[in-house]
Amino acid sequence: MATEPHVAVSGNLSVAWTEIFLHLLTTGVDDLSPVVVNVSEFENGVPVEIPEARARLDADLLARGKRSVQTVANTIFPESLWRPGTPNNDADLYARYERVWPRIRHDRANRNGVYFRRLTSFSSSSHPNDAPVNQLQRMIEIFRDGTHRRSALQAGLFDPTGDHRNGPYLGFPCLQQIAFTPLGADGLAITGFYAVQYQLEKAYGNYLGLCRLGRFVGAQLGRSLRRMTCMASLVSRGEFSKADLAALGQNLRNVIAGRREEPRLP
Repeated sequence: MATEPHVAVSGNLSVAWTEIFLHLLTTGVDDLSPVVVNVSEFENGVPVEIPEARARLDADLLARGKRSVQTVANTIFPESLWRPGTPNNDADLYARYERVWPRIRHDRANRNGVYFRRLTSFSSSSHPNDAPVNQLQRMIEIFRDGTHRRSALQAGLFDPTGDHRNGPYLGFPCLQQIAFTPLGADGLAITGFYAVQYQLEKAYGNYLGLCRLGRFVGAQLGRSLRRMTCMASLVSRGEFSKADLAALGQNLRNVIAGRREEPRLP
């Protein structure tokens, strides 16, 4: 089984995701390890995409009974609950999320947890009586108070006291750590690290969710999101064979082919 490293060279979210996806379909490649994706094309903090590429992927996911790109992205950042530009929009977001959390956690897909919940209400399994920690709030408060130590701009998602469990597939948490880095006078970068990433089912939504989270944190720090980097120790096709994904791969090739900046199509 061939496993090789790969770095996506495009700054466009759709093109970068497609490059990795198509590389997983090439002869002799079963997994990629590690993988680094950089998204650097933004308009007012919103990542530039190719709408047709995301639409093709969503149609394929729906046909397979999988969650949409938007649904996956919402596990990292629930954009519809955020009201940017309004006073205290960060506190408002946390409060609104708490109100809808009971409904979110009863979804079977979220039975092991949700990333945004761990960012805003982290509790260790080994200390269940301790008050939960809003990592985002604490991190932002530290920066606003004048402590600009870059190592403070990070949040953890993996809880070794509860997440090291038996089972062939737990599905959560694959995202282990998130860090934010100030760039220049007013820019911000977000970096997310995954132990395992499933390119068809999750990766596009992961990229989008990280970008949206970076935009939110940037707004709280008075900075604009300039780069999202996603690092994965292992990227896989998951349960799907190359033959299963061949038609989608060809559709995406056709969508991307008209762009001036093309991915390294195998």
